Amino acid sequence: MQNRRIPKVMSTQHPDNVSIPFFAETSDMSGEDEIQEAYYAFSHLGCCEQMWDSEGKEVDNYVVKKLLTNYAYFFKQKRLGRDVFLTLRVPNPAVEKEEAKILLETLESIPRSFDLAKIFYGDEVFPPVFEVILPLTTSAVELNRIYYFYKNFIYERQHKNIHENDITLAEWIGKFLPEEINVIPLFEDIPSMLDCDKIVSEYLKNKKISNVRVFLARSDPAMNYGLISAILANKIALKKLEKLSQERQVEIYPILGAGSPPFRGNLTPYTVDKVLSEYSSVETFTVQSAFKYDNPVEHVIEAIRKIKNFVRYPLKDFDENLAVYFIDKISTQYRKEVEYIAPLINEVAKYVPKRRMRKLHVGLFGYSRSLGSVRLPRVISFCCVCYSIGLPPELLGLSILSKKEFEEIKNIYKNIEYDLSIAMQYFNPKCFEILSSEVRESLLTSIELVNSLNLSYEPDLNHREKTSQIVKIIKNGINHFIADILIEAAHIRKFLG
Repeated sequence: MQNRRIPKVMSTQHPDNVSIPFFAETSDMSGEDEIQEAYYAFSHLGCCEQMWDSEGKEVDNYVVKKLLTNYAYFFKQKRLGRDVFLTLRVPNPAVEKEEAKILLETLESIPRSFDLAKIFYGDEVFPPVFEVILPLTTSAVELNRIYYFYKNFIYERQHKNIHENDITLAEWIGKFLPEEINVIPLFEDIPSMLDCDKIVSEYLKNKKISNVRVFLARSDPAMNYGLISAILANKIALKKLEKLSQERQVEIYPILGAGSPPFRGNLTPYTVDKVLSEYSSVETFTVQSAFKYDNPVEHVIEAIRKIKNFVRYPLKDFDENLAVYFIDKISTQYRKEVEYIAPLINEVAKYVPKRRMRKLHVGLFGYSRSLGSVRLPRVISFCCVCYSIGLPPELLGLSILSKKEFEEIKNIYKNIEYDLSIAMQYFNPKCFEILSSEVRESLLTSIELVNSLNLSYEPDLNHREKTSQIVKIIKNGINHFIADILIEAAHIRKFLG
């Protein structure tokens, strides 16, 4: 599959939507809902690719069979594996120990899906599934284990005899195809992003690979290191991948995992142009659940069309050492501030709706050992709580910056004022009533910096009313009534978190 079409728009199963899609049987989507969702993303919205999670839930390894059986007419016209793509996100055994064997089940399903597609299409030209995404990638070793496990233990075993003087496995139950799979590294922490070129370069060794896709997370780095740190790390990674592509003469196609909130990427149907210009060298953008279900469908379709027509170009050069300096400085301050609000976040997060029936993809908020360890909910719940108490998470960590430093950052992160202006619509001064004095002091410094920028924004008074109600409930003792108001506030924002 060296000369395949690279998808521009990847539909994902991130549960950041507040509105329930019309086809969902329940508010927490699962099973057959997600089969229909994949078809809807392809057929109605115009997405080129569906990411299929195989981690944290009961695995449906018959997704290809169900899609081809239930929607035969569509998939005869738009071939799976040639025109539209299904890409599996698998567990990382190095981190997700309890999910490790699901990786093997998922890889085993790939040849079976190939057989189904062969029957459906009548040929063996395009495997319906040939790529997997490895989350939390930190080394080439992790990528190679998946690549070579498939090659050596799934593909190659077909040539082995069942026992001495007996037929081969392929003669007994048929061929195992495709011959190999592509493994897409998903970098979710900043140290790995800053080393992404070394990791990808090591992975490419001894393989006849002319192109590789590399997935950069946008949400988890923001929660772990702060908004600005995440974006600077994304940009450094993109520049490193550009250089590696030139040095190795290999096409590298970056994927960016952007969500709807400014903190998680600010990719909505109304901000597409801004995001495309910010991350101009990215080939594939994710459209997550809020993007798809919390906006008018005609706007969603138009925005997806715009992404599909975008032709990427190199990022403007910048001082990468300066960017690393700011990452270190901001992330240290950000973590100090988050440490103070973590208990409140965890308490309110219990009332945030899940929207998907699963234990979400693993990702813990980690401190260095000297700071101990603070556990937070997943990033969507974290964002939901922050916005819902009137504290845009974009403000966290800003207090350490001078206005001069902010201007230097703006030369790299050009949409910073635009993103902050959207976030500040959701700020409510009443949040100070439930925050510790240490956080209040830092936030006042952050707001002073933001106000000095003369940003153009108006507070969303409807949202402020809801966040004031939430603050009042928290002050009087959290109860189940908070859940309804969390949802009401999310409807105003057009994203859960």
